[in-house]
Amino acid sequence: MRKVYMDNNATTRMREEVLEAMLPFYKDEYGNASSVHSFGRTARTSVDEARAKVARLLGVAREDIIFTSGGTEADNLAIKGVANALKSKGDHMITCAIEHHAVLNSCKYLEKEGFKVTYVGVDKDGVIKLDELKSAITPKTILITVMWANNEVGTIEPVEEIGRLAKEKGICFHTDAVQAAGKIPMDLENMPIDLLSISAHKFYGPKGVGALYIRKGTKIIPQLHGGHHEMKKRAGTENVAGIVGMGYAAELAKIEIPQEVKQLTGLRDYLYKGITSKIPEVTINGHLTKRLPNTLNVRFKYLEGESIVLNLDLEGIAVSTGSACTSGSLEPSHVLTAMGVDPADTQGSIRFSLGKDNTKEDADYVIAALPPIIQRLRDMSPLYEKGR
Repeated sequence: MRKVYMDNNATTRMREEVLEAMLPFYKDEYGNASSVHSFGRTARTSVDEARAKVARLLGVAREDIIFTSGGTEADNLAIKGVANALKSKGDHMITCAIEHHAVLNSCKYLEKEGFKVTYVGVDKDGVIKLDELKSAITPKTILITVMWANNEVGTIEPVEEIGRLAKEKGICFHTDAVQAAGKIPMDLENMPIDLLSISAHKFYGPKGVGALYIRKGTKIIPQLHGGHHEMKKRAGTENVAGIVGMGYAAELAKIEIPQEVKQLTGLRDYLYKGITSKIPEVTINGHLTKRLPNTLNVRFKYLEGESIVLNLDLEGIAVSTGSACTSGSLEPSHVLTAMGVDPADTQGSIRFSLGKDNTKEDADYVIAALPPIIQRLRDMSPLYEKGR
């Protein structure tokens, strides 16, 4: 059976060359990066080289990169760290209704600690309502956190405009760029962004390692207490092998982004045209043009998405109903709900997220396998009978 993996927003397959770069740090170069002997100095040099590579991917200074265990920790450090550092100035934060749960749940935690949070809505395409955001700002607003690109529908948010607004008001601005980094070009040096979170496994690096960009001068309180690691911002012995892998994956992504954007945009659009030419009553979720080149989220009327996912899996095709972090939840997607999608239709939404290994033949296989599955499921659906 052919195997087709189209769930790259959940995680990507680590590149072979990245794995090869990591292996020595599991075998011969196993020193602690904080040790002063030769084993430790080798590890420290490798961590510093990886830091520089991640910094080049983002267009920032390497001393502004802090390594973490992933995007979730980076989001927590940014949001809780800034809130606690600036609480003498104010107790209000602003975020967006379609954020990843690493952001939303960090904000909810801070609400329990006495902070006030405004959750700004989005339009039907998943783009944040800027007028609503502007109106939400108060003299006590200390942080705005809005994602660069949405993990479910791929919509790209106007982060530069939000950053300029935050800067004008003297407010710290954080963006969760976990889904955007390595997929679209970035140059943070010339953008009004104070903090930015990324994760290696979203751009063909290893799981369990991420980074937080902290612009020089940004006040932040560490959330892990222990040693002096990561410029005293994140205690704990560095995951040297993971960091080396992240650095190499970032270096390769920096080189390959232009070609990959072109390749995946074409393949994504080809897949969408193939699906809609063979299946009626299919609607795209998210912005038609302002979205990630690899992401296609569509809803099939009258159906339940998990059934589609399971049936595609039987054909060797891996897709998802949305965020991997909410897998198993019976609740409708908070992203699609915020976009105003009818609750019944949110359940029939599927996310195809492409990667560098996907081909036209993969897309053709999906286009051939999907129509009979949809028809079979619709024939069994009482909603379909009512809607006909």
